Order: sequence, then C-alpha cells, then structure tokens
Amino acid sequence: MSRSITHRLARAGRAARILMPALLLAGLLGLPVSFPAVAADLHQSGTIQIKQVQIAWIGSANLGGGSLQYGGQSWRFTIGGLGIGGFGISEITATGEVYNLSDIAYFPGAYLQARAGFAIGNVSAGELWLQNSNGVVLHLKANRVGLALSLGGDAIYIRMD
Repeated sequence: MSRSITHRLARAGRAARILMPALLLAGLLGLPVSFPAVAADLHQSGTIQIKQVQIAWIGSANLGGGSLQYGGQSWRFTIGGLGIGGFGISEITATGEVYNLSDIAYFPGAYLQARAGFAIGNVSAGELWLQNSNGVVLHLKANRVGLALSLGGDAIYIRMD
C-alpha cells in the first residue's frame, strides 16, 4: 500500500473512533443521525463562543452558555448535555464558526457532538464538531483548563436565553 492510502486509512480510523460513540448515544436517545456536511456544503453564517464545564468518568456531562453572532446581532444561549468517553474535569472556552444557519429558529435544539482533546493544567488542545437535524454545523476550537482526556461523543441541547 502506498503511504498516501495508509495515511487515509489511519485518518478514517481516528474519525470512526470519535464519531462512533456519538452515533451510538444518538441511537440510544432516539435522535436523528446525519453525518457532518462535506466542506463544499458548508456556508459560514456566523460565529460562536461557548464557555462550559465538563465532567467525565467514562460517561460525561457538561453545562454552560455562550453567544452566537448572527445576522448582525448577538444571541445568548444555554448549552448542556450528556455523553460517553473520557475522564477528568475541565473548563472549556471554545470559539468557532457556524455553518448553514439560514434562520435563527434553526439554531436551538439537539446537536450531536464528536470531540477529542486533552487538558493538563493550562496546556490543552481540542476540536469539536456539532450538527443538528436542521443541518446547522458548529466547528469549535477549544481551550481547556483542568485535568481531562476527552475522546467520545455527546448529545447536546442548546436553548436560547
């Protein structure tokens, strides 16, 4: 096998390890499942900032809030959810882009989240992808503070304040 094909297979394996827990959790909760849109289908609609606390010991829970910049306005929201995968406790501050949001009414609701990251004190790395049944996609880069290893998936609910 060429190096290129081997590299692609390894990347696909990592993606499957991240997405499978989220898909399993979605099935157990009865949430509709769709795969994240390909890059060509993503149309940036706004930006987002989130601050939340995540606690995990195989199962995980998170709670927090944030703001969405969309249509020239700032919209506040609360976010929370349950998931599987990881251990530890961390405070997460994340910023990113919102894609495929054509109406603010399509933003709140249930999202599936695939996550991977770590935190040791103030040193952290992580990235989050979320998608809801309306096709809205959130791509977040996360900074964590605490002691945690995060690899899994969550069902997240966003409620407008």
